Order: sequence, then structure tokens, then C-alpha cells
Amino acid sequence: MPLYKVKVKWGKETFNDVEVDTDEIPMVFKAQLFALTGVQPDRQKVMLKGSTLKDEEWGNIKLKDGLMMLMMGSKEEDVPKEPVQKTVFMEDLTENELASALDLPPGLTNLGNTCYMNATVQCLRTVPELRESLKNFQRDFKADRTITSSQSITLGLYDLYDRMDSTSSEIPPLGLLQILHLAFPRFAEKSEQGVYMQQDANECWTEIVRMLQQKLPAFKDENSSESKASTSFTSFIDQYFGGTLDVVLKCNEADSELETYSKESFLQLSCFISQDVKYMHSGLKLRMQETITKNSPSLNRDAQYTKTSKISRLPAYLTIQFVRFFYKEKESINAKILKDIKFTMGLDVYDLCSTELQQKLTPMRTKFKEIEDKKLLEAQDIKKSKRDRKSVV
Repeated sequence: MPLYKVKVKWGKETFNDVEVDTDEIPMVFKAQLFALTGVQPDRQKVMLKGSTLKDEEWGNIKLKDGLMMLMMGSKEEDVPKEPVQKTVFMEDLTENELASALDLPPGLTNLGNTCYMNATVQCLRTVPELRESLKNFQRDFKADRTITSSQSITLGLYDLYDRMDSTSSEIPPLGLLQILHLAFPRFAEKSEQGVYMQQDANECWTEIVRMLQQKLPAFKDENSSESKASTSFTSFIDQYFGGTLDVVLKCNEADSELETYSKESFLQLSCFISQDVKYMHSGLKLRMQETITKNSPSLNRDAQYTKTSKISRLPAYLTIQFVRFFYKEKESINAKILKDIKFTMGLDVYDLCSTELQQKLTPMRTKFKEIEDKKLLEAQDIKKSKRDRKSVV
């Protein structure tokens, strides 16, 4: 049989004038293709008009000059190798293995309706300065004959965080729960079935923070721009969680009565929930202007006042309580509001601040706005370039 020159298409490549001697077995032709492509003959699949070329005989394949043949196959180095370590899927992992792989914080066991305490503990654990303050307290602590509730809770919280730092497994917070029950017996109340009754997480947060407020001293940072201001704080909680409100009281029933000005400290702001409130920010604004009843010195009786509050100091960590319980007088019970309240991941309370604080915040707000505007323009440019490439194609 004669000698032919054919074309061979392999992927995106085409080899022209490949010589085929049909007097030789097809394996010789495949050896030529191996020299051109690097694909071993046993990994080659050579086809012509639906027929596959065998290794030892040409069969019904008829060749002619310029004929196009198709070759499929990949080089050995292009073929994925079997992994040395066996692949493990997430579905096959235990809870502890999954937490370790995803670098999740260790969980706390629910010891029977104790989720209120677990949530409070996990929330406070995210504050690095608090963790450092607890370590300092434990290091400097000297046991007396009697240990107060505030000391017990502070040490119990440190001990629990220390255990959580050393593992990714679930931890039963039994020690802290027992201390909490001794300090505040209402949290130890049980139902008729002998199960701990449900409690309010905000009440737990308030009590624990109040205990920490008594025992954790404020940080003295000489390098801080607020070092002079920080010296006025005696407690770590006031320093990092405490804020200040400028309060104005105006009597609605006596225009001649002068407005009164005062300052109030807070450790949390309340988001009041009503039928009109759909967002957390609007619930906070309701707290900033409200009507109260108090004794009027000019009228010598109780009168209605408009109380207007503005934030004059923002804490490093702003705690917000959703006021979800209200008292039903007819039924004489506390009812829970289940309404969904939306909030963004970034809270801007600039409009809730006093004029003086707004002036302090403006320079940094301007810088943040410039950064956000730059990111927005970059995202728009990327989106535009993608549309341009699609239109060209």
C-alpha cells in the first residue's frame, strides 16, 4: 500500500503532512503521534469518520492525502494524580472535626434552657480588650477569706474563656452556671418538671456586666490620644462599654418653665419596637425623643415632659437591646413581641449624636466616604470592562 500524508487534529493543535505507511502496523503511526504530542500510544484514541484506529490492523479505514484525522488523549503529566492523602468530605466529619477544620469558636453545651447565658458568654468573648482585662485580674487576684459574687463571676468567666481557648470542642459551662445561680437565684428557677426555666439574655448580660464593672479596672494607655480622658474611668466596663447622653427636658404644659440640661450614662441603648418600627435605627430614634411624666416645680404637680437625648460619648462597643417584652395589664403577664426588625451589618448613629460629637466624627467619616467611593468606582470600572469584552466577542 502507498505512503500517505494526512492531517491530525489534537485539541487546539493541528499537525500537517504526517506520514502514514500503511504497510506498517498502526502502532508505528501512533508512535509518530507520541513524538509529536507526548501522548503515550495506549492513551491515544485516533478516529476517522466514526471509526477508531486499532493497534495491530487498519481494518476498514481508507486513507488518502490531506485527510483529517482526530486524536484524543492527554499527556501523563496532565492527568491528575491520585492524592497522597485521602480526600475527606465535610459530610463525613464529626462536629468537633468540622469546627476545627473551619476554625469555628468552641460551642457551649445547653444545660437545659441555658442558651441565654451561652449567648451572653459568646457575645462578650468577641471583645479582645475584655479577654486581656480578665487575664490581668486573674494574675493579680489574691484570695481573701470570703469571695464576693462579683469576684466569683469574674474568675468563672476567665476560667471558661481559658478552657475555650484550648479546644475547638463543645464545652459544658457548668462552673459558670453554678456561680450565676448562687449570685442570682432567679436564674436557678425550675419548672414543675424539674427543668431550668427560660430566662432573658439581656438580664443575664446586665448582671454579668455589672459584676465585671465592679472588679475590672480601666486600662491606662499613655500612648492613646484619649489617655487624659481615660484617666477619669475607674472601670473597664465604663471605659469600653459606657456612653454618655446629653439630655434636655422641656415641660409641655408650661412654656415659661425653663428647659433643664443633664447628662446620663448608659451601658446599652434600647430599640423600642412598635407597629411603625421596621428597622433598628428607627427604634433607636424613638428612644432619643420620648414623653415622660414627672413633677413640675412651676405647676407644683405632675406634668408631661418631652425628653430629648443626644449621644455625647460613643463607647468602643455599643450594646443594643431589642425591647421585645411589654406588660399586658388585662392578663397581668409579660408578652413577647415577635416582629422581625431589620438592621445592617454597619450601624451609623451619626444623626443620634450631639453637635459636638458630630464635629469630632466628621473628619474620619469623610475619609471613610472617600474609601467607599473609591471602591465603588473600581467595582463599576470592572463591571464596565466585562460588558465591553462581551460586546466585542
